[in-house]
Amino acid sequence: GANVRSGDVIARLDSEAEEIAVDRARIAQENAQARLERIKALRTSNTATEVQQTDAELAAENARLALRDAELSLSRRAIIAPISGTVGILPVTPGNHVTAQTEIATIDDRSQILVDFWVPESYAAFLQVGNAIEAASIARPSEVFEGEVSAVDNRIDEQSRTLHVQALIANRDETLRAGMSFRVTMRFPGDEYAAVNPLAIQWGSDGAYVWLVDNGVGHRLPVQIIQRNTDAVLIEADVEPGALVVTEGIHAVREGQPVQLADEGRPAGGNRRGS
Repeated sequence: GANVRSGDVIARLDSEAEEIAVDRARIAQENAQARLERIKALRTSNTATEVQQTDAELAAENARLALRDAELSLSRRAIIAPISGTVGILPVTPGNHVTAQTEIATIDDRSQILVDFWVPESYAAFLQVGNAIEAASIARPSEVFEGEVSAVDNRIDEQSRTLHVQALIANRDETLRAGMSFRVTMRFPGDEYAAVNPLAIQWGSDGAYVWLVDNGVGHRLPVQIIQRNTDAVLIEADVEPGALVVTEGIHAVREGQPVQLADEGRPAGGNRRGS
């Protein structure tokens, strides 16, 4: 559970052999460099040949590269954190034999949580990077976390007929953990329906209807109720935005008879989107 920064050492492998190799390579490099300096000094008096100096320079360069190689092998015995984050419980203890395939540690960057989810193909056309999402974890169902879509797959899964989507959720307080399950909510544009005052809805033997006022005359209009909300009812009917519907004195309205408006110029209905 410790926090680490990118570049921190989180574990070290046994490196005795690599340390010996570094010492041996360093001695060899120092000897090669010393021999090169002697050859250069002899060249000033023409005691050494140009070929001898070239060979000494090549040997010194090879020794330098051998030292770098040994130091690189030694550095790889230290397990370095590739990212900043929180280290999980180490699955190994001192003395365990490990290989290149052994998992030594896991590090999670919990500043953001990446959530994978799948959306039905019928909504594929609405999905794009940057779409807002809301997510509630199974462990904390009362809390809703906001995020946005970070990636959308390029094809529909043929078996499930769904599209793979990834989203990032800010986790500043680190209350969320990697591996949690989430219930994801996205909002997409719906069909448009007329919204009327709940008082305008009447019921007859053939279902729901409203009284529509057209040129000061009342007309009974059958409607299909799509959704009931506290302040409005969404209906499917042949009604234009801004049309007047009767909400008071409904008992006195008759088909084709004049209707007196109590509040001129205030439309009783508009358009809203269904959810």
